[in-house]
Amino acid sequence: MYNVLLVDDEIFARQGLRNLIDWASCGFEVIDEAGNGEDALAIIQKDKPDLVITDIRMPVLDGMELIRITTQEQPYKPSFIIISGYDDFKYAQQAVRYGVHDFILKPIDENVFETTLRQLYVKLTHEKSVKYERENLKYNQIITSLIKGEIDQEALKSWAMHLGITLDCKVRYTFIEVNDIHPWKAEARAMSQEMMNTIIRQVIHETLCIKRIVYLHEHRNRIGFILSSDDLSDTQYNLEEFVSQLQQKISEQVEQMIYVYVGSMVNGLSELKQAYQTAKEALQYKFLKEDCMYIIYDDVSQFTLNYLDMDSRLYDQLTEHIEENNEKTILETIQAIFQEFHMKKFAPEAVKMTINRCVSSIIRITHRMGIAEQQLIKLEPIISWQDLNLSLKELKRLFTEFVIHTTELLSTTRKENMKGSIQKIKCYIEAHYYENISLKSLSAEFYMNSVYLGQLFKKTYGMYFNDYLLHIRVNEAKKLLRQTDMRSYEVAEKVGFSNADYFVTQFEKVEHMTPTEYRNKLLN
Repeated sequence: MYNVLLVDDEIFARQGLRNLIDWASCGFEVIDEAGNGEDALAIIQKDKPDLVITDIRMPVLDGMELIRITTQEQPYKPSFIIISGYDDFKYAQQAVRYGVHDFILKPIDENVFETTLRQLYVKLTHEKSVKYERENLKYNQIITSLIKGEIDQEALKSWAMHLGITLDCKVRYTFIEVNDIHPWKAEARAMSQEMMNTIIRQVIHETLCIKRIVYLHEHRNRIGFILSSDDLSDTQYNLEEFVSQLQQKISEQVEQMIYVYVGSMVNGLSELKQAYQTAKEALQYKFLKEDCMYIIYDDVSQFTLNYLDMDSRLYDQLTEHIEENNEKTILETIQAIFQEFHMKKFAPEAVKMTINRCVSSIIRITHRMGIAEQQLIKLEPIISWQDLNLSLKELKRLFTEFVIHTTELLSTTRKENMKGSIQKIKCYIEAHYYENISLKSLSAEFYMNSVYLGQLFKKTYGMYFNDYLLHIRVNEAKKLLRQTDMRSYEVAEKVGFSNADYFVTQFEKVEHMTPTEYRNKLLN
């Protein structure tokens, strides 16, 4: 909230303005009132309000003179909004010259006034952030030197004063990490670093109720800050309660997944390097607690992290279920993999290694099936996530999407390949019907399971393999009976029957007459 001072010689005008406007929704809070410019000037010097809303014509010191003295002669310069019942161009000119934010005529329109306040809120917030960032650049150099251990003892006292931390005060280093912001998440809402820093600072100040400025240090894709023992001394929180509140409040404000990592406590700024190192080590325990988004190094350092690979049986199970296109068992195996990350205390590097190995195994399967990598539309997220901050839940979601999509693609490709294969088998049967062929010989010829081949043939052509082969042989026999004077046993041998009597029986089964009867029928 930005603080507001109301200045008007009419008390009812001030009270009306207080009650008319929804100050809180606009980001402001009225802290005081004054009936003339002289009293207002004293309040400005004492309380330093962010905004002064003043009438022009007032006794003792009018509004325009109040603005002139404040903007030209005083060290503290708040923003001004003029409200007046006089539509005088010379006042507007003066207001512009003094940098007044707006000039609003009475009677006040509630909507217009609140719109002006919201615009000013954005302006003040931006100016405050820019001012802070300029200062933060200077203090970044100080913190960097402390973290690296490049400490000039003579300068340390001065640095401590700038940071608002006493030399002998115990300190910790803390990382704040925004997770699950990436191009493959439709609902991800990007936020500028400036706005992110502003929110983090506000939450820290509100939670700790501290007066000193908290300087934020940017570490690649994390934000760091120094937490002193004095910061917690005046609050109802212990360390864990504070970190939990910090994580929860920042997450709510930025509407993103936030992780907080806290290093060990050290004896003063001169040992900040050690505090920083333990905060970095806390990052390695990210996946230790599945539902806890904050890590305090002192609480986890006794655990031994796993930097080895996953149980090889899970790799085999996953690839087998993918090839079988069994979504239920695929999801169960993925669940088992991620449970192993948690139960066996996998370090982030071990998680990356395991995921990469799984992905590589799956890609090898797709290569064998002739699938181009361009078809794997879910591949890019799962091979590019290593440089991002992802929660285990989000990593699991991306990995599951990749596995399920790839499984569906493999199934579709396999069906298409089988359609081509079964057509080749059909052509082979038509060309070799007179030979001693069977499902077993065909499965060996085409490297397929005989049972599966029989089922595929029935599904594709609506009849079993033996029936199809019999119909081809009988049709060819009928052709020979019509076009030649070959005897029945000769025809039988020609179309693939080694036994003449069996040929007659099968021919009669299909045509309901013997081969001889068929020929005689043609002659008659």
